[in-house]
Amino acid sequence: MAEGAENTGSKKKLIIIIALVVVLLGGGVGAWLLTGDDSPEPEKSTVATQQATQVEPAYYVILPQPFIFNVTGDKRDRLVQVKVQLMVRGDSNEAVAMQHTPLIESTLLQAFGAATVEQLRTPSGRIDLRTQALSAIQSAMMKVSGKQVVERVLFTGFVMQ
Repeated sequence: MAEGAENTGSKKKLIIIIALVVVLLGGGVGAWLLTGDDSPEPEKSTVATQQATQVEPAYYVILPQPFIFNVTGDKRDRLVQVKVQLMVRGDSNEAVAMQHTPLIESTLLQAFGAATVEQLRTPSGRIDLRTQALSAIQSAMMKVSGKQVVERVLFTGFVMQ
């Protein structure tokens, strides 16, 4: 009987030693997976990551007066009032946009004057008008300052009667 008890004790010791080895190996493998290898990662040299680090803050140029204009419709003309803000990047673009506010307002009036009631009734038509206004402003600013200056045209108020 003493041999059976001794055999049982050595089996318990063997199981405990195996369990400790498994735990230690598991911990080592887990630590290696978490830390990964120590080789340096290759540098990312894409244009997008370089631009992301060099993006200037956005500024919003509020145009002082809302635009009020008539648009032609199928049955009758409508009166439209639009409040506009311009998004620019950086202090220099903000200063240029503020300096050329009369040119921007005139360009926007020309773009808005070409709109129709049918176009302004739908959200996609208003988006198209905003896109047309942006391209017209960017074209005018290119001629005057040599750069596009304005990144987005935002309608902050839109009323059609």
